[in-house]
Amino acid sequence: MQLVDAYRPVHVSLVGGEPLVRYKEVGEILPQIEARDMYIQLVTSAVRPIPIEWSKIRKMDLVVSIDGLPAEHDARRKPATYERILQHIKGHHITVHCTVTRQMTERPGYLREFMAFWSAQKETQKIWMSLFTPQIGETSYEILPPDVRRQVIEELIVLREEFPKLAMPKAALKAFLKPPADPEHCIFARTTTTITANLRHRVTPCQFGGTPDCSQCGCMATAGLEAVGDHRLPMGIRAGSIYEASIKFGSLMSRIRPLPHTRFAKEAISQSRSA
Repeated sequence: MQLVDAYRPVHVSLVGGEPLVRYKEVGEILPQIEARDMYIQLVTSAVRPIPIEWSKIRKMDLVVSIDGLPAEHDARRKPATYERILQHIKGHHITVHCTVTRQMTERPGYLREFMAFWSAQKETQKIWMSLFTPQIGETSYEILPPDVRRQVIEELIVLREEFPKLAMPKAALKAFLKPPADPEHCIFARTTTTITANLRHRVTPCQFGGTPDCSQCGCMATAGLEAVGDHRLPMGIRAGSIYEASIKFGSLMSRIRPLPHTRFAKEAISQSRSA
């Protein structure tokens, strides 16, 4: 909580490893974040029962990572199998998140079958889709070739009309076709701070770490914010232009008069390292 108070974010995401491994500690942290009136996103594989009291947390997205249909998911995510997930999400409202890999595109109708299954689950409130994002130089078979990437996006645009729980605007899906050139031009990378699970280091240049291949970025958050940035306001002004002006002004002011929480954030990470 020292880091949360230091950075004072609008939105806190608790990702992994696996948050449910430390469910007791997470259960203590969530009400404290809620009391600060911050939005929360908790990403889990649902490998173990999700405490029912978490369903009462306001402003929280409980996101369950699902890697395709049972055959592919269970092989990859075991012991967080479909059977366990369906048991462990009972009593909760969840957001399903799936990262599309090349293997999922090799059978016609695969994505539609996935949408149909999870849309039918009463616990599912929303479905989010990302595309596999490789590191520079990576040659994994999971990478979507350019033509396949376009086909997936076109299919998702059609599926969103059939399955309303696919909560991704058309503009966000189209943004996958023109990702930012690099982290310096990525709104999401520039507006988020990612900290390692041990709270000792920042992850750069974005949540993927390492050297992500931005030309093949499949991050749904990046696509969503790029769509917002491209949106035209009255008088034809791009929302992204206002963001850029705000960033420049904020950077200038921080050099002239650094905000106290900037120093506190650095001190919080430093103290975590020495703990």
